[in-house]
Amino acid sequence: MPERGGSDVQGAPRVAATLQTFLGIDLGQKRTGLAVGNRLLRSAQPQSTLRAEGDARFDGIARAMAQWQPDALVIGVPCHPDGAAHDNTARARRFARQLRGRFGLPVFEVDERYSTTEARSAGASDPDAAAAAIILGQFLRQLP
Repeated sequence: MPERGGSDVQGAPRVAATLQTFLGIDLGQKRTGLAVGNRLLRSAQPQSTLRAEGDARFDGIARAMAQWQPDALVIGVPCHPDGAAHDNTARARRFARQLRGRFGLPVFEVDERYSTTEARSAGASDPDAAAAAIILGQFLRQLP
């Protein structure tokens, strides 16, 4: 699956060196996990989970952006185990386009298969925010 603004998911994304701070997003229909991370440490920390649907999510994301001042956003895009797209794939990509339009920042898409499962099996108290940190951490570790 190609990343928007970069290479394919398996390759290192093309990210301008000026982009240092990132907000990670694990989109769900009722809950959306958020994490923040930076290029220097190549790590991400879970922040919170928004319990909102539809456009109401944008208010919570705007608050997180005001707090953390990210240079770009990273959103997890789910796929089937074989890489095939499904309904949630299209939903995440549509949300990524909306984020670009609303906030005017670069938005990078990352294959997020099993991130929530990984967060739960690690015992995360907030699996959605932990999944966002897993997604963002994966992205940051791919940067040159």
